[in-house]
This record gives sequence, C-alpha cells and structure tokens, in this order.
Amino acid sequence: MEPTKRAQKIKMILMDVDGTLTDGAILVLPDGKELKSYNVRDGMGILLARLAGLKTGIITGKTSKSLEKRAQLLKIVELYQGILDKKTVLLEILQKHTLKLEEIAYIGDDLGDLEVIQSVGFAGAVADAHHEIKKHSHFICTNPGGKGAVREFIEFILEAQDKWESIKNTAKNLKGITLK
Repeated sequence: MEPTKRAQKIKMILMDVDGTLTDGAILVLPDGKELKSYNVRDGMGILLARLAGLKTGIITGKTSKSLEKRAQLLKIVELYQGILDKKTVLLEILQKHTLKLEEIAYIGDDLGDLEVIQSVGFAGAVADAHHEIKKHSHFICTNPGGKGAVREFIEFILEAQDKWESIKNTAKNLKGITLK
C-alpha cells in the first residue's frame, strides 16, 4: 500500500526520542546529569498533530527528567521511558486506546525501533536512521533526527488526511498562546 493511503488511516503518532526527537547527542555534566536538545519545529509538529485530533506518544529506551517536562509541555498522551521491549508497550497502547496497528504511525532511527517499525500501519525513519529502519519504513524523512524530522513526518500525515490547510490556518492564530 502506498504511503499516502497508509497515512490517511492514522489516529495516533508514536515516536522514539534519542536520534529521532533529538540528534542523538547527550551532554554529560561533571555531576553525571545529562542534557538533551529538542527542536522547536518538532514540538510545533506535535502541537499541530494534537490540534488535528491525533494522539501522540513516546516510547524510548532511556529515562530522562527533561523528557518528562518536554512531554508535559507538549501534552503528549503516552510517555514510556526505559523501555527495551517497545513492541509490548505498543500493544498495551493499542488496547488502552482501542486502536488497530494500521491506525498507528511510528518514527524511529535505530534497531531498538525495528519491531515497532515492522508492526505499525505507517512507519517513518529519520534521514540518518540505520539502514534496517529505512528498509522497513514507508516514509523516509529528508531531515535527520533532532532537526525537524518528526515535524516532516507529522506534516506528511496531516497532508494525507487533508488536514494540513486548516491546521496551518489555525497555527497562524496561536500567537501568544502557551502550550501549558
């Protein structure tokens, strides 16, 4: 099935973090705390998805307090951290939200994402993803992880669902509105 047809069925967008929402770099401070950088374009993409009525979620192998804050700010519905078996979590999310695999989109970058990539209805890979992830994805972003790839993936879905124009117009009126 072609990518546009797959994207039309999506009701929830799930994503990885390190290498997908971030560029994969982790700064370690002398006290051992870690810092990550998130792209505001990806954050806006997540907001646009929510405005379009799509649910969003994160399944990541690492655990981070900063990610908890970021997810709260963006009102991400599902946040799972420290997860090695992402497919099991995917199945829990399906049951919790009464969704089917073909209604889930997932974007990732590395081998820890492969089982989910192979299972969902619409799979995406960041431009600098591992070749196995690209091989099994329906959509390969032109942007690398942490540099707007998630936004690109979300915009493709919104365009496929004919929601892009109305969401784009709604976004113009968001001036002065906080995400909280």
